[in-house]
Amino acid sequence: MEPKKMAIIATKGTLDWAYPPLILSSTAAALGYEVQVFCTFYGLSLLRKDVSGMRVSPLGNPAMPMPVPMPVLVQALPGMEAMATMMMKAKMKAKGVASVEELRSLCLEADVKFIACQMTVDLFEFKREEFIDGIEFAGATAFLDFAGSADIQLYI
Repeated sequence: MEPKKMAIIATKGTLDWAYPPLILSSTAAALGYEVQVFCTFYGLSLLRKDVSGMRVSPLGNPAMPMPVPMPVLVQALPGMEAMATMMMKAKMKAKGVASVEELRSLCLEADVKFIACQMTVDLFEFKREEFIDGIEFAGATAFLDFAGSADIQLYI
């Protein structure tokens, strides 16, 4: 019997949006699923060597729990994104949540296949050296062949 398959398209590049595809893919791989994650547009951030620039923005994210209610105008002020990112990182560390780098390594160890969208790499003029080892560079066609036969397909 073939293992179940899970296909994820990751399109977001912020700190808070890095976690869903990494958590879901590492969990599925631990359960024996064959997993592929296609990172396109801003989702390429998940595969870059340097993820220190990932930020979380309270602006346009009304569900983000803040210590005190904040009007949208205050969220738009300079420095609020940096403050929200610092608060999120501190909360994650205090709660023992793995870092993006740790989750990514876990995924690679569990044979999650990461695919960097070649079209997007070319569009943004990224160099292959900017990305972590162990990933593939391919177009959507290569991923869609897998996704078409996957038991679970997610767009994140």
